[in-house]
Amino acid sequence: MRFLGRSLTGLFLLAVTIGLLAWAGGVIVSAIEARKSREAHVIAPRERVFSVAVVKAEPRDIAPMIETFGELRSLRQLDLRATSSGRIIYLAGEFEEGGKVRAGQRLAQIDPAEARSALENARAGLEEAEAERKSAEAALALAKRDLGLAEAQAELRARALARQRDLLARGVGTDAAVEAAELADQAARQVVLSRRQAVQQAESRLARARIALKRAENALADARRRLVDTTISAPFAGRLEGVSAIEGGIVQKNERLARLIDPAAIEVAFSVSTAQYARLLGPSGALAPLPVEVWLESGASEDPLAIARGTLGRESTTTGEGRTGRQLFARLEGAAEAGMRPGDFVRVRLFEPVLKDVVKLPAQAFGPDGSVLVLDGGNRLEALPVKLLRRQGDDVIIRAPALAGRLVVAHRTPLLGAGIRVNPLRSDVEGGPAGSGAGERGTALAGESPGKGG
Repeated sequence: MRFLGRSLTGLFLLAVTIGLLAWAGGVIVSAIEARKSREAHVIAPRERVFSVAVVKAEPRDIAPMIETFGELRSLRQLDLRATSSGRIIYLAGEFEEGGKVRAGQRLAQIDPAEARSALENARAGLEEAEAERKSAEAALALAKRDLGLAEAQAELRARALARQRDLLARGVGTDAAVEAAELADQAARQVVLSRRQAVQQAESRLARARIALKRAENALADARRRLVDTTISAPFAGRLEGVSAIEGGIVQKNERLARLIDPAAIEVAFSVSTAQYARLLGPSGALAPLPVEVWLESGASEDPLAIARGTLGRESTTTGEGRTGRQLFARLEGAAEAGMRPGDFVRVRLFEPVLKDVVKLPAQAFGPDGSVLVLDGGNRLEALPVKLLRRQGDDVIIRAPALAGRLVVAHRTPLLGAGIRVNPLRSDVEGGPAGSGAGERGTALAGESPGKGG
């Protein structure tokens, strides 16, 4: 019985094992058949469609802009210096740092006592020279009168000599009378020579007197000028800076007292590169009178504190040591009224000559191969070669006749290329999708959207 029970148990276990093996085989066969069934129905892949921001290329006339920094300067500034030495006895109330003065206003007065004394001495010298001139003129008149009398007497002596010689020739006269007449004639000639020498000396004296008179007049003019120089006035209206004079202080000749600056005549000095400078030249090789805009910024806000406009005027004759490019100057209008002052550091915008029929696009739309991606009729991308003219911050200015009216990808990525289908997101033209998030220049790659193959 015990043997029979063990045999039945073994048979049962064998039957169970065979059953499990058969079930496992069936599962494996079912799995293989299911896999074969799935491989027989292959799903067609779908094309990836990218959503891109696009802008419409519209050719127009654009004036490229050069943006740099510069410094404001005054076109008129003058060092006020002491033209004579002495003590300052007067200072105007406006003679202080930042003081505003009028044209012709008396600013300072140096003690004029010494200058007045020199002026009186110069006047006395002039009177003395004038008296000497009059005396020399009278002496010359007397010398000329004596010369005239001597010449008349010599003429009489000559006629007397001629009569005695005539009488001697006719046998009436004597040799002694002729000799006496000859001696008298010689004496008269000697007197004439003496009088002529006196006239010459009188003329020389008069010439020296006139020269002395001229020197006395010059000395008087110098004395008057030195007296005027003791008064320091403002040659033009402006403001004072660097004031160092004090009332009662002693100054030396040519000592600087202050600097007068005209805040109304302001120009801006700035530098550009050599390539930019070449674009500013006109047909004759001279700088063109291009418009300039100057911004005075606060630094805390993007809004400028003041704006002034002007015109490009001139360039520096040399390139400074350690500098490159060219230094340019532009005269500004209304800078003082806008609150700008010489010495301010400002942002300068210089507008170049206008470029005709060009397109302005975001800089990210321009590829390294010199092309842009445009959409064809089926919303597929197409590479279009263009000519780069300028880079303007985050934008580029290009020229391509075939680009007019086309939609251009505003932001290129490595995933985009010719032949790829895209979903354009347009906000710069009517009919763009609402809520696309595209700004004025478009947005970057928004993402992928599945679509059917086409």
